[in-house]
Amino acid sequence: MNTNKPAVPNTTVTRNVNDLDQKTENIYESLVIISKRANQISNNIKEELHGKLAEFASSNDNLEEIFENREQIEISKHYERMPKPSLIAIDEFLNDKIYHRNPAKEQQ
Repeated sequence: MNTNKPAVPNTTVTRNVNDLDQKTENIYESLVIISKRANQISNNIKEELHGKLAEFASSNDNLEEIFENREQIEISKHYERMPKPSLIAIDEFLNDKIYHRNPAKEQQ
């Protein structure tokens, strides 16, 4: 197990709003950055899951095959246990793992 990487919580965590707006000095800008990153993470996870589940797709499934596919169920359960994309994005933002810039601020 990698002990260098801090664990991202699987449940809701109460956050101090002041921590979120320290980097941008604007809570709304911080939330936009976090939400865009969460969407990226969600899309990546969805593509990965669909790719793994596509291996099990069959045009002529019968009822026994649907109920007996344990490996497919385990893959789905693994993705259900993963931290939510929003929690991962908040963790990345607070630990300076997200590159972001505001072109409007650069023009001033």
